Amino acid sequence: MLGNEAIARGLLESGIDVAVGYPGTPSSEVLASLAPHARGRFHIEWSVNEKVALEVAIGASWAGARSVCTMKHVGLNVAADPFMTLSHAGVNGGLILISADDPSCHSSQNEQDSRVYAKFAKVPCFDPQSPQEAKDMVAYAYAFSEKHQIPVLLRPTTRIAHAKSDVEVHEVLPRPKKIEFKKDVERYVVLPKHTRVLLKKLNAKQEAMRGELASSPWNRLDLRDNARLGIVASGVASAYVEEALETLGVPVSYLKIGAYPIDPSLIKRLADSVERILVVEELTPFVEEQVRMYADDVMGKMTGDVPHEGEFDPLLVANMIRRAAGRPLLENREVRLDFELPARPPVMCAGCPHRATFYAMKSVFKDESIFASDIGCYTLGTQLGAVDTCLCMGASITIASGLSFSGLKNKIACTIGDSTFLHTGIPGLINAVYNKADITVVILDNRTTGMTGHQPHPATGETILGEPSTEISLEAVVKACGVQSMQAIDPYDLESSKAAFRKAYNSEGVKVIISRQPCVITSKRMGIRRQQYEVIEDLCEGCKRCIKYGCPAMEVRGGKAFINDSCAGCGVCMKLCQFGAIKARGA
Repeated sequence: MLGNEAIARGLLESGIDVAVGYPGTPSSEVLASLAPHARGRFHIEWSVNEKVALEVAIGASWAGARSVCTMKHVGLNVAADPFMTLSHAGVNGGLILISADDPSCHSSQNEQDSRVYAKFAKVPCFDPQSPQEAKDMVAYAYAFSEKHQIPVLLRPTTRIAHAKSDVEVHEVLPRPKKIEFKKDVERYVVLPKHTRVLLKKLNAKQEAMRGELASSPWNRLDLRDNARLGIVASGVASAYVEEALETLGVPVSYLKIGAYPIDPSLIKRLADSVERILVVEELTPFVEEQVRMYADDVMGKMTGDVPHEGEFDPLLVANMIRRAAGRPLLENREVRLDFELPARPPVMCAGCPHRATFYAMKSVFKDESIFASDIGCYTLGTQLGAVDTCLCMGASITIASGLSFSGLKNKIACTIGDSTFLHTGIPGLINAVYNKADITVVILDNRTTGMTGHQPHPATGETILGEPSTEISLEAVVKACGVQSMQAIDPYDLESSKAAFRKAYNSEGVKVIISRQPCVITSKRMGIRRQQYEVIEDLCEGCKRCIKYGCPAMEVRGGKAFINDSCAGCGVCMKLCQFGAIKARGA
């Protein structure tokens, strides 16, 4: 199973009642794997954003249901408001928040460590080393959550979420449950006087949780006779450590940490038995800081012996250990090619409607304008010189507003996807209108949540189960935000698109352009086939105007343009060619 599929299996075996989340790589497959099993058994939804998702899960938990809320690490920033207070009020039915971290930023804007959030909120965190352990932790976490009436954070990383391994599964059996909400104002209404009492109760839980986790299957201390070196490792790094120790040839005492908070007794026992400790963990020196409280000679991130940034691998970890143990380092045995592979930077798909929108926008706004953008496929608009800023979900409109208010004389346009607009773009648009920003907002409506795997959202009119639902009108939402100037365009119609951008360019205030055309991948999956195009070689002058458009379907062969088999049939290239050399195939 894929790690995320294993987590989903653990949720099924634990008798999940409510499953919610917002898509974000590397977490998306958890809900996607649950969806085929949900109908008639439990509620499942893609929520509008992570804060909304967690609050839905909290409501279900307070009624006694077992709930799960999934997101990626940066999504936890969005959900932090309810998360920080939930630990005080606690849960009834078990609640697991899955926050998937992304070391090396494979698909993220930062490398933040969710374990720090768990410590901040004073909740337990489970840090799996394998898909099997991630699955097994789910059942344990639910029982732990209900016993201590506290939410639990499960922190798979990309290498766990997207790795595959054999996974032992068990039968999915009905779980006895009692769904009811018992009113308790002093617990569920977090007035300051109530919270002060709840905080004392939360603090009182910490020692009991530490003691129970010390003897759990996830924290393991192995003391070896005559060992001078001790190693502490967590998460997937602990799997690399255990692999390296098999061939080291030197006795090493080893403490594996898979659940937090850590009981200090485990660290003290290790520190008392060895001369030096090496701490191996990805991202922040989270465990290392605690080890340093009880040991004198500690190697890790703070000494430069372990990298602060990026994802680890077995060779890197093996050489960390060998260096600490005074053993010869291993050589990198990667296969080396005798030729150089061509660079393949990320690029928007052939026929992507976002490319056409960016082209039309740049044609009108020119290079001297400033272009704020957002999180999604369209961030690749950097290749067209149409993305100058990208910070976090929903920030394009607010960054553009700030640029507008700064006193700049440049024209300012921002781009945001349909799902991202519904996620956190709406408050920014309201703010821009209310405070009289002078910006053009382009909503790139490709009818899906593209970058995270084509999940539906409220403006698609379809749920995670594929069931029809109310289709939220982006036009109606924009109008309700107070926008007076709004236009909808088909990005494949270049001339009308440019006309819309010219109107926005020459107007003041907040202007919104909704650029609507389905994602080409979604279209292909729906069986939509468009007209294909070809270059008439005798008419081509080799000006490369169509090549500069950046579509992967366009090539140069023998000094002439050529359209390869990846053509999606958008027809934009035909409209770009000033010599009429591009025609519909077979025309």
